[in-house]
Amino acid sequence: MSAVRVIDSGPLALVQDLGRPGLAALGVSASGAFDRTAHRLANRLVGNPEGEAAIESALGGLTLALPAGAWFAVTGAWSDTVLVTEGRRTLVEPHTATIVDAPAELHLGTLTRGLRSTIALRGGLAVPAVLGSRSRDTLAALGPAPLRAGDLLPLGPEPRSPVPVGDLVPVDPPTDGVVELGVRPGPRHDWFDAAAWSLLLTSEWTTSARSDRTGVRLEGPALDRVGDLLGVELASEGMLRGSIQVSPDGAPTVLGPDHPVTGGYPVIAVVVDASLDRLAQLRPGQPVRLRLATGRR
Repeated sequence: MSAVRVIDSGPLALVQDLGRPGLAALGVSASGAFDRTAHRLANRLVGNPEGEAAIESALGGLTLALPAGAWFAVTGAWSDTVLVTEGRRTLVEPHTATIVDAPAELHLGTLTRGLRSTIALRGGLAVPAVLGSRSRDTLAALGPAPLRAGDLLPLGPEPRSPVPVGDLVPVDPPTDGVVELGVRPGPRHDWFDAAAWSLLLTSEWTTSARSDRTGVRLEGPALDRVGDLLGVELASEGMLRGSIQVSPDGAPTVLGPDHPVTGGYPVIAVVVDASLDRLAQLRPGQPVRLRLATGRR
């Protein structure tokens, strides 16, 4: 069986698929790829089913040893990605399917746009599944451990579908400017006064360096509760990916894929599904604006 060897994991590299939904009653979050669009695209480029396990690399620095004959694709964040084959260095274009003619090393360099890259290999990563998924849940410590130098990742069997003839997809890089997220009122928006709701939708927020797969913290003005709810504790209730919880200091946090399944902070708003993948590519210090969404998604 062919396998990929990790030479350098970079700051954080995880195995992810599309998660383990439907287990919230057991206290288990769905987890899964943070940038689902990038994950699906990477798998499609190499002829895999969209849900096959791939590598999610944060902040670049990942180096992999690939066997001869392996197909791979890199999507999501843009970086100076290089393939080294028998001493020959080739720059890898983002969002392309590439075959390795001889054993080679794939290097993800400094990120130029975005925060997380997805690396899919034809056949997918055949690591053991936990509760039906190969995703790493960083909060619950479920699934494959974060990758380390020396790890061997077996590749699955050859997929039925061939590698698509069109091996390059024109995708714009993640923006390095203001990112807009569509939101709708949350179940506890009435816990906040009109000024707080206005601030939420008119302020330019800043992505905190304290953000991770559990949640993306936004820095900006404090969102105040209505007077009679100041200091009141909310009974723990179910949480969803994209929920915007407001902590007692008035700071909003958008829950990510590894969020807890319950929480005790009021949810003022919820990011719509169509905007969720943008959270994965937010860099510390990047500005964010929240806009009231229209339509069904």
